[in-house]
Amino acid sequence: MSNVTASMVKDLRDKTGAGMMDCKAALAETNGDMEAAIDWLRKKGISRAAKKASRVAAEGLIGVAADATAAALVEVNAETDFVARNDEFKAFVKNAAALALSAEGNLEKLLQQNLGGSTVEATLKELIAKIGENMSVRRTIMMAVDPGVVGTYVHNASPDSPELGKIGVLVALKSSADKGKLSALARQLAMHVAAAAPIALTAEHIPADVLARERAIHAETAAQSGKPANVIEKMIEGRMRKYYEDVVLLQQTYVLDGETKIEKVLEKASKDFGAPVAIEGFVRFQVGEGIEKTNGDFADEVSKLAGN
Repeated sequence: MSNVTASMVKDLRDKTGAGMMDCKAALAETNGDMEAAIDWLRKKGISRAAKKASRVAAEGLIGVAADATAAALVEVNAETDFVARNDEFKAFVKNAAALALSAEGNLEKLLQQNLGGSTVEATLKELIAKIGENMSVRRTIMMAVDPGVVGTYVHNASPDSPELGKIGVLVALKSSADKGKLSALARQLAMHVAAAAPIALTAEHIPADVLARERAIHAETAAQSGKPANVIEKMIEGRMRKYYEDVVLLQQTYVLDGETKIEKVLEKASKDFGAPVAIEGFVRFQVGEGIEKTNGDFADEVSKLAGN
């Protein structure tokens, strides 16, 4: 038997809509031959959602769940916002978010969690077949902090499902201060993250390639000024400082008051609460971010189907 890699399993899953374990079994049975594995799944009747799996699923919902010590996010995608408003779809996302806590941020573990006597993955496949749209559990994450709290916020949440929305945020505050006070602050900071969309906690947390690209852009625009090299370098540094203020959470201006830096908000909270308060980490999920959406021309599609 050939060595079946995780990327091969993912590729087969993307092509067929079959479950991860089914894809792994198919590849094992066919010695890693992708086309033969697809046929194997079809013969077993497992890839019933195969045609739907090729369609872009960039709509959907973010689900949030929390307990006393941790919180989790899950993104479940569908093709249309209409399906995202479907009660069965919302119930699935809500249940998946609750199970994401025990899955501890592991997507494959989440997909194998028990849901209504079946797995999350199998239940989703049934939902795909029933509703008729491609859907996927795209990603999940769990955060925990001790001592402290993990605050949550859901943007665009519906009144009947406050744990579901288009943007979900977790903010972990590490502190031995009163949990009630910490929870209120963590939620406010989560609201800030939802609005300001920082990409890193500190400048040191920004990926090196992102920093290099940003610096290169500013270097090129500054060079066009024709000023001396030492002045250009100061211009670059000034623009990078402004960039940090835009994307680094601790350097951003607090959206709730429009004037205080987040690091100063934490300093004040530490003084008011009688114990140091620090952001251990944060995460922001927005539905469909990073997914390339396609805007097809319906008349053109019909023409192609007709062979024109």
